[in-house]
Amino acid sequence: MYMRATRWILLAMLLALTACGFKMRGVADLKFHTLFIQGPSLSISKPFKRSLTVNNVKIVSSADQADLLLELMSEAQEQRILSLSGRGLVREFELLYTLTFRVRDPASETWGEVQSIKGQREITYDDSQLLAKQLEQERLYNDMKEDATRELLRRLMVIKPAKDKPRAADLRLPDDIEE
Repeated sequence: MYMRATRWILLAMLLALTACGFKMRGVADLKFHTLFIQGPSLSISKPFKRSLTVNNVKIVSSADQADLLLELMSEAQEQRILSLSGRGLVREFELLYTLTFRVRDPASETWGEVQSIKGQREITYDDSQLLAKQLEQERLYNDMKEDATRELLRRLMVIKPAKDKPRAADLRLPDDIEE
């Protein structure tokens, strides 16, 4: 009897999940198969490369081999005071994370405009719980970095590199040909 009731409850929960539109995250629909990444090594570089690998995108070591070029320019973490107590002690902080990047199609000589992805979280602060608050702050920054990685993938999903156009490197004249 107990097993039967458990099955009915489980079935009802599954039906409720499908009715609300729940869908597990799948593979991103990226329009390119090879990517060249340049710029400094950032803290999101490793998880971002892992996400690309999961999505069947090969990271190449030369811009000439890539369908798309990505330059990870910088990332910044910032902490601002959000509120103070009546005695002038900090009660809340605002944590900010910013990632800047730009993209270029190999068929083009010019880079696209610099884009940024920003994350923001609020955290309460208490001097008596210093270690716990530092760990919470670190966890919040890591969450913002994961969000930035997913947002970067979403932004790359909408980019469709030109397959028919010759690459800019192919258009250059060899050094030994004189005009």
